[in-house]
Amino acid sequence: MKRWMATLLLLASGAAMAQMTDGEVRKIDKDNGKITIKHGEIKHLDVPAMSMVFRAQPAGLIDKVQVGDKVRFRAEKVGGTYTVTSIEPQK
Repeated sequence: MKRWMATLLLLASGAAMAQMTDGEVRKIDKDNGKITIKHGEIKHLDVPAMSMVFRAQPAGLIDKVQVGDKVRFRAEKVGGTYTVTSIEPQK
């Protein structure tokens, strides 16, 4: 049973990492909680590479990055809106 649970946890963490996308921050709109990112393909959302505006949730998420930063981020469709739910500057 423990081995089965460990396998599931590894698969889940791998799937989460697979949903991360590389991009570059182009604009930050803190007043409206939005961020513009030039990104590669977001496969799990069937979105081709482009620049697009995302909502940031939670709102303080965009305080972690600045315009020009290369980032890895996770985007989801929340309430019909493309939303960044996790973002980290690349090192």
